Amino acid sequence: MPEVENRLKELGYELPPPRRTQRGNYIPAVRTGSLVSLSGTGPDLPDGAPLHVGKLGSDLTIDQGCDCARLAMLHLLTNLKEEIGDLDKLKRVVKLLCMINADPGFRDIPRVANGASDLLISLYGERGRHARSAAGMSTLPGDMPVEIEMVVEVER
Repeated sequence: MPEVENRLKELGYELPPPRRTQRGNYIPAVRTGSLVSLSGTGPDLPDGAPLHVGKLGSDLTIDQGCDCARLAMLHLLTNLKEEIGDLDKLKRVVKLLCMINADPGFRDIPRVANGASDLLISLYGERGRHARSAAGMSTLPGDMPVEIEMVVEVER
């Protein structure tokens, strides 16, 4: 088994199955040269139901938001594996955009985004450190709490 997937298991996680349907007119990943841009994804369970719905700061706790960010990242890693075949081919996580469905007064948006960032760094070490934007949104599709998109550099 590849090194990154072994590390995932050691951490108590596994990749969710690939989604075969999309909720819009887009594809999960686009590769150009050594860069892969991954479309935004949220925290759906394998049956398609959301892990949680609602806003951070009123409906959900920071811990629930971090769980959602981790699950969204696991979906992104599944999409990356579908595109490149082996997660060990990742050379560098370049950028995350973490969109958090939050009440206007919620100030812990970066802490929620850390759910995804911490997982990447646990899996990839320095290769997992990345630039990041974490932004509060008034709403997200399906009232999901978190949506994350990612750009990575991979082996050619």
